Amino acid sequence: MYLTRDEEDILAGEEGESCQKAMELVVALGKIYGAEDLIGITSAHLSGASYKTIGDGGLKYLEDMVKGGAAVSVPSTLNPVGMDRGRWKEMHIPSAFAEKQLKIIELYKKMGVAATCSCTPYLDDNVPSLGDHVAWAESSALSFVNSYIGARTNREGGPGALAAAIIGKTANYGLHLDHNRIPTVVIDADIDGSVFSYSMLGQAVGTAIGSGIPYFRGISPAVDDAKTMSAAMAASGSVALYHVEGVTPEAGNFDISGLERISIGKKELRDAYDKLNTAEDVQLIALGCPHLSRKEMKDIAAFLKGKKKKNKNVEIWFCTSSKIREECAEEVRIMEEFGPVLADTCMVVAPIEGTFQRTGTNSAKAGNYLPTLCSQKVICRDISKLMDVVL
Repeated sequence: MYLTRDEEDILAGEEGESCQKAMELVVALGKIYGAEDLIGITSAHLSGASYKTIGDGGLKYLEDMVKGGAAVSVPSTLNPVGMDRGRWKEMHIPSAFAEKQLKIIELYKKMGVAATCSCTPYLDDNVPSLGDHVAWAESSALSFVNSYIGARTNREGGPGALAAAIIGKTANYGLHLDHNRIPTVVIDADIDGSVFSYSMLGQAVGTAIGSGIPYFRGISPAVDDAKTMSAAMAASGSVALYHVEGVTPEAGNFDISGLERISIGKKELRDAYDKLNTAEDVQLIALGCPHLSRKEMKDIAAFLKGKKKKNKNVEIWFCTSSKIREECAEEVRIMEEFGPVLADTCMVVAPIEGTFQRTGTNSAKAGNYLPTLCSQKVICRDISKLMDVVL
């Protein structure tokens, strides 16, 4: 593996212990995956932010990095954490959990990471450009920027993305290379075009192809559609890149003749739906996985305006970023009549299993992760049908 003189100096510890450890990790990953060299990145997005997922071991690792003087060298954002920083009591979060969660956020901030705590940083201030090389660790976010924007990142782990952010480089392999971005299968899709249908499409495709690179025909996703489809494919499979004919920036670069073709229609969508639905009723309805966009906030508020919550035994959470919550004050006012609008967190990385056993969601991503990460039985439906439970 070729390293420049400056990179060799970092590896030798001449830029300090933290940079050395970061370089060691990036180089080790590069050797594992056959990278010939390193490549500079323009941004990073870091997972490993919730105390629920990283625990005391992860907290100790971050403390050691900060003690060693670690600091990111490129713009870097943070994934959702295990609670809303100001409203954690409303989420039934124990104070011991809250104390450690707040400490994790502060440690990242000391390293220069922007504590936006969102899985949709591309809707806010971390927006790569076509062709940018980045190091992103959130599965749905990296799929979105790889595909809809045309930036380049592998499916980074939390420590790997942090290491890349510190040295400003990542190993040059996988989806950073042209020949690894070629589609492997054509998906002929027949859906109704609703956001929920894109979620079910992503669920069906991820289940069918695993880690392939699908080329879609017959759909025209807007940002929210692509957001939810990216999340579903990353959760039901491990799709990190896809192309959509006439929509995504790289789709016109490829000859798809001769590729395997898979048709996704009513039967496949129904199978995906049935797989996700495992509960008869719910105790919690949680929306915003990935985080709600400005448009989704407006749409939900418009749907709820003038309605009354009749079933007070079911809690409702709306999850979004701090920035979008601040910008949608009128929508928040309407939504808060039904449940808290939470920022910085989501149901998947929060310790909801201590309070709830049955959760409703409109997200295939959440539908995949809630049973395994949160011990939940799930109802997965379109928002309007979910709200039938409480309206």
